[in-house]
Amino acid sequence: MRQSSIRVALCLALAIAGMTAAQAADTPAADAVPEPQQTENASLQDFIKANPDCLEFTDQCSHCVIVNGIAECSTAEIACIKRENQCTRRIAN
Repeated sequence: MRQSSIRVALCLALAIAGMTAAQAADTPAADAVPEPQQTENASLQDFIKANPDCLEFTDQCSHCVIVNGIAECSTAEIACIKRENQCTRRIAN
């Protein structure tokens, strides 16, 4: 009787471990950075070219700073409504 209880417990432990491993394989790693979409990059570059005096801008989801002509942006906020980019700080005259 005791051996059958051990076998049942062992089978349950293996089944749980298998389900956990399968779920981990389906879930993207927390530290994985999603690749930016090509259209987003083109849109950012278009905005930067159209606003050469803009130092910082936002789309209400991400906040970006121009560093050496390249936009460095924060991660998008949760449950935001993305809008067109708007300059929030310009080069002082």
